[in-house]
Amino acid sequence: MKKLVILTGAGISAESGIKTFRDADGLWEGHDIMQVASPEGFAKNPQLVLDFYNQRRKQLLKVNPNKAHFNLVDLEKYFDVEIITQNVDDLHERAGSKNVMHLHGELLKVRSIIDETDVLEWKKDLFLGDLCFKKSQLRPHIVWFGEMVPLLEKAIEITKKADILVIIGTSMQVYPAASLINYVKQEIPIYFIDLNPSISNNNFTNLKIIKNPATLGTEKLKELLNI
Repeated sequence: MKKLVILTGAGISAESGIKTFRDADGLWEGHDIMQVASPEGFAKNPQLVLDFYNQRRKQLLKVNPNKAHFNLVDLEKYFDVEIITQNVDDLHERAGSKNVMHLHGELLKVRSIIDETDVLEWKKDLFLGDLCFKKSQLRPHIVWFGEMVPLLEKAIEITKKADILVIIGTSMQVYPAASLINYVKQEIPIYFIDLNPSISNNNFTNLKIIKNPATLGTEKLKELLNI
């Protein structure tokens, strides 16, 4: 069974109603990114950061996976599928995808500020005074700007083994995640599903661009893969 590696970004969740921060009405509007998504921002105003992620968590719990998420589940009948997502939502898992790696963390989890391995499931608001078992403050289990991406090396190893690479709904401008495309074997096919694709056939000779939203684009992908 061929290995199909899928790199997903905010665009696949946008059709479920989750805003993307690069849109004009996007998630970060009214906030400087570094205020709500950096260790320095958290140190300066932890209440603002917790409130910001509390609102995101509430939004996530009100939305559902869309057809694109379910289309990726369908691919598991025909391929060894591994999803590497930049998204912090759980919509892939809720749709039924079995192998999902969250490069940038998970919104429905929190962790200790002194022990990043102390991670808890969390589907409610997080407040100042919510402590880990070592009596230290809990924070969102999110990889903020300026922090290391702990799963990057594992993601690189998965990408190197791909027989087919699919990229869905990502600007390919957020590093280091955007660098993963450079680790695939030269001869393998790459499918890029996005309304505004940021890379072209000039960059990769084996690239097929599907200029559609994720729901329609994944339907076309299934046709191209003959399933």
